[in-house]
Amino acid sequence: MNHKNVISLENISVDFGSERVLNNISLNIEDKEFITLLGPSGCGKTTTLRLIAGFLEPSEGKVLFEGKDMTGVPPYKRQVNTIFQRYALFPHLNVYENVAFGLRVKRFKEKEIDEKVTKMLKTVNLTGFENRNVANLSGGQQQRVAIARALINEPKVLLLDEPLSALDLKLRKDMQVELKNIQRETGITFIFVTHDQEEALSMSDTVVVMDNGVIQQIGTPEDIYNEPINAFVADFIGESNIIDGVMLEDYRVLLDGVEFECVDKGFEKNEKVDVVIRPEDVDVVSPDKGMLQATVTAVTFKGVHFEIIADVNGFKWMIQSTDISYVGDHIGLFIEPDAFHIMKKSEYSGMFGDYSTFSDEMEEISDIKFGDDEESADE
Repeated sequence: MNHKNVISLENISVDFGSERVLNNISLNIEDKEFITLLGPSGCGKTTTLRLIAGFLEPSEGKVLFEGKDMTGVPPYKRQVNTIFQRYALFPHLNVYENVAFGLRVKRFKEKEIDEKVTKMLKTVNLTGFENRNVANLSGGQQQRVAIARALINEPKVLLLDEPLSALDLKLRKDMQVELKNIQRETGITFIFVTHDQEEALSMSDTVVVMDNGVIQQIGTPEDIYNEPINAFVADFIGESNIIDGVMLEDYRVLLDGVEFECVDKGFEKNEKVDVVIRPEDVDVVSPDKGMLQATVTAVTFKGVHFEIIADVNGFKWMIQSTDISYVGDHIGLFIEPDAFHIMKKSEYSGMFGDYSTFSDEMEEISDIKFGDDEESADE
């Protein structure tokens, strides 16, 4: 790689009292990279961000900026700026003065401030808003002011802690595109924290999936989606059927008593494995043409496709199909060899991938319950 590492975390652990919040994590972040720390509440992603910002010191390990150890260096002396969930704009200053604030503190000349603020407001699509009171702006506009104010100091790294979580869905989508464009345009390294998988997949060059204070997987969005390393990652990134299987030999997997061809190799003979099959990769066929037989137990219309829950020998699969099935139908499931993704057994085996208790309401309840990251409460 010709990019240089702008930040390196080396064997970092963080303890709060007797609880270990980060457990021996190492991560290299490259110059000009858009990297996302993704995981459920309490997984350690916000703690990682705070370490980089300098709000927190590691119990063990080192944070390096361009090879220099940052232990004991206070936040204002690091070339980073942070945008939190709450934008913390100055209510008594207009848009222009909010953005100019950092430059005034550094005693820039008025002409230079004007040039920089004008350019920055153009970058975040707020030209013409200079004299507006920030209290009268929409959430998305306030967010742009916060981004402009952070970027005008030309930090090497911008840290973003769930900055889109307060916005409604359509605005979030617009801001995702906007942020990606701003990052490309400015060439600043963005480190973004979210628990929203879609956000992570659509924006990032690199996704770091975390759980229980440990990095589970680092990869491109495509890698993480198509080649999850364990059942936690497979379940967290999109929907996955995760079934117990046995690798009979290279390219042959046994599932529910049926042998399937697959494209995976490199496992022991008869090794027990977790098999991931994405719902969109299952074809619904007539029972006699199916490799597996199933009974439909629930059907939800999703606009583009139907989401079908089907029972295969007591295990509930999710299938996404453009053809309708009805509850009680007997169907066949047809699966191509490249639809199988085989994973080694892990501590997460058997915890995910069965849709017995699945419903949209349950999803929403868990989103509401766990939607806010407990870690950021201590900001």
